[in-house]
Amino acid sequence: MCNRSSTRIDNSETSQFHLNSNILVIGAGFGGIAAALRLKAKGYSVTLVDRLHAIGGRAQVFEKGGFRHDAGPTLITAPFLFYELFELFGESLDDYLEFKPLDPWYRFYFQGGEEFNYRPSIEHTYEEIRRFCSEDVEGYANLLQASKAIFKIGYEKLADKPFNNFWTMIAQVPSLMRLRSYKTVAQLVNSYIKHPLLRQAFSIHPLLVGGNPFKTTSIYSLIHYLERRWGVFFCMGGTGKLVEELHNLAERVGIQIILDTDIEEITINSGKATGARAVSGQVFTADRVICNCDPPTVYSQMLGLGHRRRKRALPESSNQYSMGLYVLFFGANKIYIDMAHHTIWMGMRYKELLSDIFDKKILAEDFSLYIHRPTATDSSFAPTGCDSFYVLCPVPNLLGNINWKEEGPRLRDRIVTALSNTIMPELETTIRDDFWMTPEDFKSDYRSMHGAGFSIAPIFSQSAWFRYHNRDPHIPNLYFSSAGAHPGAGMPGVLCSAKVVEALIEKEEQVHRAS
Repeated sequence: MCNRSSTRIDNSETSQFHLNSNILVIGAGFGGIAAALRLKAKGYSVTLVDRLHAIGGRAQVFEKGGFRHDAGPTLITAPFLFYELFELFGESLDDYLEFKPLDPWYRFYFQGGEEFNYRPSIEHTYEEIRRFCSEDVEGYANLLQASKAIFKIGYEKLADKPFNNFWTMIAQVPSLMRLRSYKTVAQLVNSYIKHPLLRQAFSIHPLLVGGNPFKTTSIYSLIHYLERRWGVFFCMGGTGKLVEELHNLAERVGIQIILDTDIEEITINSGKATGARAVSGQVFTADRVICNCDPPTVYSQMLGLGHRRRKRALPESSNQYSMGLYVLFFGANKIYIDMAHHTIWMGMRYKELLSDIFDKKILAEDFSLYIHRPTATDSSFAPTGCDSFYVLCPVPNLLGNINWKEEGPRLRDRIVTALSNTIMPELETTIRDDFWMTPEDFKSDYRSMHGAGFSIAPIFSQSAWFRYHNRDPHIPNLYFSSAGAHPGAGMPGVLCSAKVVEALIEKEEQVHRAS
């Protein structure tokens, strides 16, 4: 597991091994930030480079008309992973940030007008379940136990362990089979839950990491227990405030941060990475290179032709990608006081809609939505008497033939009308300062392959050893701390990815010292 433990390193004891060891981290998303901090704590000289004007990767901050919007992740689970980054240097996150627990965690709205509040109290959750189906109270309790068992293997034993060796995967096969990881999340949930709406609510978690619940391995059902164990939080000031304090921490400990610098090529000499060259012509030299970038983009665009060998067991042409994202940002000149912090607005169709998005890659007329209302918890996101919103709509990635210049405004209008007719009355007249992002923006702004929201999809054949490795199989000093590498997408995933890279490098150092 990504165990919570204070692993503060005394640099005076370790720096003697690293005086000539420079690490270049390409990409300053959470995986890159965490990798940079962890290796700095080990005594390395670390340079963190990003093509955007601020660190955070997709966790940028947009401001328009007095409204503030977090562009990326909006909730925090497994908060200890952030606490660890401060503890590495003898500091406390609580001195800089406030993680506020949410209740409810999520509110589900269904098209028949039903609402289901998924709450931190297990008893309150049981009460909510009883309103739909009393038999499902026992079913949910059993689902939670199954999730805990999966968590004990999938998270505690695998999440922060390298999967560069096939036999590491083989060793876990008996446990994975016993836990029915060959089933999908939807199959596992449906084996415990009977009510069709509750089946939707309890199987939706894979969408948080870019997966179709009807195709994602049931290993990802561990998210149920992960949330129960540590809760769901909002960082006061937003994810942007979290990024700001991580930036400040990085500067305090001496990490060199270089922004507005797009890396064109990772340079290779004699089979090893030697650094990188930016589009501007600037050259970086390094003993190790860590990529917090989409692995398919790195391998197809940032390495020379001679180094584009197969990197996964299956060929690149077989990659299945996560869905795309359409994100609508807007303010409202009234307060929707009854809206929860997180609302999941479910459309009429579920499995069929997901098939349209993931398989057929068509933009249907209907949709489901995730709505973030930060002003439910932090009024600083909007002017007095107003609300701030972010609406995420899963859509096909760019492998679908969709003209987003035409469809972007149309989808905006359909979303606003649907919300105005249901949970946000009069939105059509109260909305202001709206703008949106499409998969085209994810491709251009974040260099995401096919504009996918979460890199390759979390299906079984793209998980653990089958996912992109945290260390390149042919270039021994090139590493990945990113959503496309093990263990996967989501903030806990990429933060654990950094721990895997740290462990790989530490093991290499131990071997070097022993020799």
